[in-house]
Amino acid sequence: MNTQTQVVLVTGASSGIGLEVARQLMEKGVCVYAGSRRGGEPLKSDHGSKGEIIPVKMDINKTEDLQAVLTRIIQEKQKLDAVICNAGNGVAGAVEDTSEEELRYQMETNFFGTVKTVQACLPVFRKQGYGKIMVTSSIASLVPIPYQAFYSAGKSAIYIFLQALAMEVKPFGIQCCNVLPGDTKTGFTSARRFTEKSQSAESPYARRLKKSVSKMEKDEQNGMSASFVARKMVRQIMRRHMKPVVVPGLLYKLICFVLRIVPNRLKLFILRIMY
Repeated sequence: MNTQTQVVLVTGASSGIGLEVARQLMEKGVCVYAGSRRGGEPLKSDHGSKGEIIPVKMDINKTEDLQAVLTRIIQEKQKLDAVICNAGNGVAGAVEDTSEEELRYQMETNFFGTVKTVQACLPVFRKQGYGKIMVTSSIASLVPIPYQAFYSAGKSAIYIFLQALAMEVKPFGIQCCNVLPGDTKTGFTSARRFTEKSQSAESPYARRLKKSVSKMEKDEQNGMSASFVARKMVRQIMRRHMKPVVVPGLLYKLICFVLRIVPNRLKLFILRIMY
């Protein structure tokens, strides 16, 4: 094996941004272990770049799956250069209409699954003396979205988690990068779940929820392409030193800037009008 070949583990790689990241890394000569609960398609390779995609069946909520995949990577490639935590899901519903079970479902993958993935990779990176951790958070980590409060909360938790982690692991040569995509056209929109109570006409939030989510869905389907977001992520992974935070798209960079200077009361007023 060419020891210069980069080896990257990508979670949530069966569709959307994760799939595009895997493809683009392969085209740059990277060996990508593409993790998903389904396991994905058969092995793919790019003859020009010598890159490859190796699908692996992996549920990031199961520690045994993570350990099995990491053991396989080290046995086959003797190293892991980076992990890209991209797996996630969405649940829509008012806070009052969200059960504990639905809340836990939302947080399990978006927060705890990401943390478990990072924790599983850290011993490998420490032993090597280097490694890169990239997490797909969201612009929602900075913007409180009504009727997706727990999605925003989970992404915000990941955003802060990774910044704290970056300080802990810097002495070991490990880098961390938060990626904050805005509205992106992927299958995430159609896969979004709704809380059980939110679908009842008796919910006092039903009308506003429907209007709000319809606006979100429209924005998502008219948003950035998964390929565009993936390019920004791949560019960072291939750099010697990653930026700590990456916001794809000029519009969303502007939104982040405005959020820092606008009074909170005005920010919430604007969001209420939007959603």
